[in-house]
Amino acid sequence: MIWFRSLLFVAAFYLWSTIAAFLMVPTLVMPRAACAWALRAWGRVVTLLLRLICGVRVEVRGRQHLPTGPALIASKHQCMFDIFGAFAFLPDSCFISRKEFMRIPFVGWYIWKSRMIVIDREGQAKALKKMVADSRDRLKHDRQIVIFPEGHRGEPGEAGDYKPGVAALYRELDMPCTLLALNTGVHWPAHGFLRKPGTIVFEFLEPIPAGLKRAEFMRTLQDRLETASNALLAEGL
Repeated sequence: MIWFRSLLFVAAFYLWSTIAAFLMVPTLVMPRAACAWALRAWGRVVTLLLRLICGVRVEVRGRQHLPTGPALIASKHQCMFDIFGAFAFLPDSCFISRKEFMRIPFVGWYIWKSRMIVIDREGQAKALKKMVADSRDRLKHDRQIVIFPEGHRGEPGEAGDYKPGVAALYRELDMPCTLLALNTGVHWPAHGFLRKPGTIVFEFLEPIPAGLKRAEFMRTLQDRLETASNALLAEGL
């Protein structure tokens, strides 16, 4: 039964995450690479548990577009697995995170140690300026900056309200923007505990080249992300 397997997975997920949170404490006084390695290991175990318990496999497509060095990635956002899964296959991901997460024990510590980019949504222009400065710093270390342009999790098939932060990064960093389409919300809903069997697909799309005007960039970004993500949803119908 899906509900029983889902309940079992939720229990296993929180048990493993609690164990991992304590095991990772020593990385707080080690080089950042140790914390990054631990987060990737945690994400890989979560992915394994999802497959073994719930029958949900993970497929990564468009690997020819998967960045291996410094990059800007704009991703759809349907559930928290968008982060867990990316830890497992991106070389050195750096997520744009809300400052509210910093208040959560362990979670906030590892966000700080792994040098994610923390923003204050109420900071407006000041927050954008800091986000750009922090992104430039992380790119010097060959990291992949991951931003969710919609700003929050949305239902599968729903086009969210694309925020201006991604356009600011695209303009100021003056680099291509890789797109990441996905269908995670079908198998790991944003709300509720049911995990539906099937295949979660992360699909890297051809990067948008640098230099487009803001309006053209935002239109291209949304059109391509929504079209590709909806195509992934249609595969499961």
